[in-house]
Amino acid sequence: MPRTDSRRLVLDHAARLFRERGYAETSQRDIADACGIRTASLYYHFASKEEIVAEVLNIGVATVSAEVERRVDALGPDAAPAARLQAAITGHLCALLELDNYTGANIRIFGHVPPRVREITMGPRDAYEAWWRDLLAKIAAQGAFRPEVDLKVIRLLLLGAMNWTVEWHRPRPDAAESVEAIARSLTDMALRGVFAEPAAAIA
Repeated sequence: MPRTDSRRLVLDHAARLFRERGYAETSQRDIADACGIRTASLYYHFASKEEIVAEVLNIGVATVSAEVERRVDALGPDAAPAARLQAAITGHLCALLELDNYTGANIRIFGHVPPRVREITMGPRDAYEAWWRDLLAKIAAQGAFRPEVDLKVIRLLLLGAMNWTVEWHRPRPDAAESVEAIARSLTDMALRGVFAEPAAAIA
């Protein structure tokens, strides 16, 4: 097997184990066993477990970012605000729940990795959050949100809600909790709220 293929094999198995077990419960030996190699062979590709997890985290962010941007860009510059928001949400959920283990591992373990790993992987995460800030600002500029809506709160609520799906989502045959159905619900709540009638102003 070429070196690049075997390196990716290590990362693929590491991402799956990190997603299933968490960071602390996954050892280098676990990763090596999953790959069918000796633990010492991991050092041919990675100097440490921290180096493995850093790459898994970066791939996870790159995967979700590419999927979200691809779906939004496919709509074209004249797409309606609701369509753009729903495409972004759908892309994020699809990357988390359907594409591979990297994005789910990212969500599950980021808070548990060593501080140095978090530090060296913050760049791509910051860039992705900046993309969402820009998207919501453009949607707000088109009048889709009420003037008093705090875009930071909306961004954090959406990202938090989407990321939490890795903890509770289970595919169902009736598609009641499909990625598309969840995306429609989140888009509708973000743009229209959840009350059947306009709620009284909060003092």
